[in-house]
Amino acid sequence: MTHRVVGAALVRDGRVLLAHRPPGRRWYPDVWDLPGGHVDDGETPAAALAREVHEELGVRIDVPAVAPDAVLTADGLHLSAWVVRRWEGDVVNAAADEHDELRWVDPAGVAELPLALPGYRDLLTAWLSEG
Repeated sequence: MTHRVVGAALVRDGRVLLAHRPPGRRWYPDVWDLPGGHVDDGETPAAALAREVHEELGVRIDVPAVAPDAVLTADGLHLSAWVVRRWEGDVVNAAADEHDELRWVDPAGVAELPLALPGYRDLLTAWLSEG
């Protein structure tokens, strides 16, 4: 079974927002991840991204493109990820059960943190270098 999930790389001032998954999480415990989540049945990935970002971070986004900026697959996981450079509202941890910390991370921090997926490091570094 493949789990379809979405993730948002909120980027501002040369940093990306990452969410820490608590050690007790069933999947991907104690690592840093992109905010996001599962795509519901009948939902498009873009709609899921907007919903998940609002539920988890309390901000509203316009999904920048119909197609994701990247797709990563690993162990039955299909992740569609978008770079988000504009949003409405102030970022807050509105889903403390999903992640126990939010952190704005620069490229050096991306290189040091344990990330949920190995492909994140190169992807995030590239996105941060784009401006």
